[in-house]
Amino acid sequence: MFESLFTVENLIAFLMLTSLEVVLGIDNLVVIAILSGKLPPGQRERAQRVGLLAAMGVRIALLLSIAWIMRLTEPLFELFGHAFSWRDLILIAGGLVLIGKSTHEIHDKIEGPEKTSSPKKLRAAFGAVIVQIALLDIIFSLDSVITAVGVAESIPVMVAAIVVAILVMMAGAKTISSVIERHPTLKVLALAFLILIGVMLTAEGLGKHIEKGYIYFAMAFSLIVELINIRVRGVRAEAAAQ
Repeated sequence: MFESLFTVENLIAFLMLTSLEVVLGIDNLVVIAILSGKLPPGQRERAQRVGLLAAMGVRIALLLSIAWIMRLTEPLFELFGHAFSWRDLILIAGGLVLIGKSTHEIHDKIEGPEKTSSPKKLRAAFGAVIVQIALLDIIFSLDSVITAVGVAESIPVMVAAIVVAILVMMAGAKTISSVIERHPTLKVLALAFLILIGVMLTAEGLGKHIEKGYIYFAMAFSLIVELINIRVRGVRAEAAAQ
């Protein structure tokens, strides 16, 4: 039994799936960084760890319910020539949630006044953030698990790849969160990325497939441009200080 797991095919599937899970998990990591950024500094890292552990637990649970997941792609009803499944409805709902929440966060960042909260409200906010992270994890995990099913045939290989990918993301969560907090423009850009991802999820649910390569290229290009802008502003600030 164990000998059948340690094969070249499973090793290739493990490496490929781990890479895919990390790439697919970047948007999840951005969500966690944005949501945890609303908490006091002392609670952010703990929220990130709990959120990523929740993501790992959700993905493993979904993998163990593989038959149920595959049934989610079966048509429920047809509307405007498109057969909708539970997967489509979940993707549409998740996409609209991302679009709405990100738009609200951008508006609040630009127009909203700074607010102070009592310790009781901060405790409530921590619980609310974890619930939001867990709910969004389910949405992101659905596509991730379906991807895993398409890449690997062995459930232990899938589980191992998910665990390793989550550990990699946990190692980078604090760095990504701190960078976003130090540079407000990056936070707005990250929220714009979430709107883009929300549009992609909604389009997928409506039967309009968008290659994720285009999405990731657009995100990478925008990020590079913004990093150059940050560097230029830093150089000008140093020159002005001299």
